[in-house]
Amino acid sequence: MSNRISIALLSGGLDSATAAAKAQEAGQTVIGLSFDYGQRHRRELKAATELATFLGLTEHLIIHVNLGSWGGSSLTDLKQPIPSTGVIEGSIPNTYVPGRNTVFIAIGLSLAEARGANQLILGINAMDYSGYPDCRPDYLAAYQTLADLSSKAGREGERINLWAPLINWNKLQIVQEALRLGVPIEKTWSCYRGAEQACGICDSCRIRDKALKKAGRIDLCTRQQS
Repeated sequence: MSNRISIALLSGGLDSATAAAKAQEAGQTVIGLSFDYGQRHRRELKAATELATFLGLTEHLIIHVNLGSWGGSSLTDLKQPIPSTGVIEGSIPNTYVPGRNTVFIAIGLSLAEARGANQLILGINAMDYSGYPDCRPDYLAAYQTLADLSSKAGREGERINLWAPLINWNKLQIVQEALRLGVPIEKTWSCYRGAEQACGICDSCRIRDKALKKAGRIDLCTRQQS
């Protein structure tokens, strides 16, 4: 295993781009991994491709895993409305996609072991959206145990570390870190609606814009909010 190769789960959003840039700052060679999973906001894949080029990732793969076949989320079922009234504390919104991170991390671990990487970079964050169940510290700790037990690398003492540097950060902290690292925030995509222009009203856009305004970067807010 190389202690200088990381696989980054790159959604095209601000969090995953910032986590990847942090790994690069630490001297890691980063390979990007994105997923076309039947999401209505496939526009994020264009952002992921642009970010991979900007960051100079050595490789960028897009894997097709159609979680939209069975829906269960407003991100994969067009019949369900995208929330736009604000986050309700203690309530998991319908933008949660059943099993998404469990599937993505499993595929990421497979790629990491095949490439001889020592680290899987996750942009997950427990602060937004009332804490998706698969974005929480206890979930990450349990998955690390599984990763250690389920792989040849782990069994031989060459752990693939699940690294989620932003898991306990709020969105303002993430924006500030992205600015410090020179992440092209204007190239990232957060909107959950399936359009070419960010809506500025879905919960994801609102959380992002609120943090950008607090950081003094209203120029980077969504088109309708700028």
